[in-house]
Amino acid sequence: MNHAPQETVETDAGTARVTWHHAPKARLVLALGHGAGGGVEARDLVALAAALPAHGVSVALVEQPWRVAGKKLAPAPRTLDTGWRGLWPALTAPGRPVIAGGRSAGARVACRTAAGLGARAVLALGFPLHPPGKPEKSRAGELLGVGVPTLVVQGGTDPFGRPAEFPDGPYELTEVPYGDHGFAVPKRAPLTQDEALAVITDAVVKWTGSLE
Repeated sequence: MNHAPQETVETDAGTARVTWHHAPKARLVLALGHGAGGGVEARDLVALAAALPAHGVSVALVEQPWRVAGKKLAPAPRTLDTGWRGLWPALTAPGRPVIAGGRSAGARVACRTAAGLGARAVLALGFPLHPPGKPEKSRAGELLGVGVPTLVVQGGTDPFGRPAEFPDGPYELTEVPYGDHGFAVPKRAPLTQDEALAVITDAVVKWTGSLE
């Protein structure tokens, strides 16, 4: 991943960074933002960046300004949205339709901003449906209001919302069996960590193929 080209982008929330994983003949760009507790080195983002270019999808791993600046805590949702919107021109520059995506907090940003930015679709990885142990504080409205084709990939044991907790809506949902919020699976699980990641990449490859 060290050889992937990077660009910095100035936004109203500060300097952001994009790491590109280009497809030889790209028909789509998949932009992936990180969560509030980690960066673009998250296992699901890395796996998608490695797998998707072979299927005609360039992957842009997006680091929000607060991460680029070395801060430990994510800012308010409004500031995250500002950073993401500021990056959008760089993401659309290759001239291909852009799928807005991300994990956890990044998924929420993608959902909130997709319609206004003209995103082709939304990929929500580990969508935090509610804070752990507080199902009454639902964020389902963000997911249900996207307005473009949406795929949710959710760990089967995710404390931020298990697949069965999700309301019916105009989106597809793929479950990663035994996966937690970061799609880690316990060693005793009947599938390996690599197999769990393959569930994610296979689902996204199939879904992006349907968007043509």
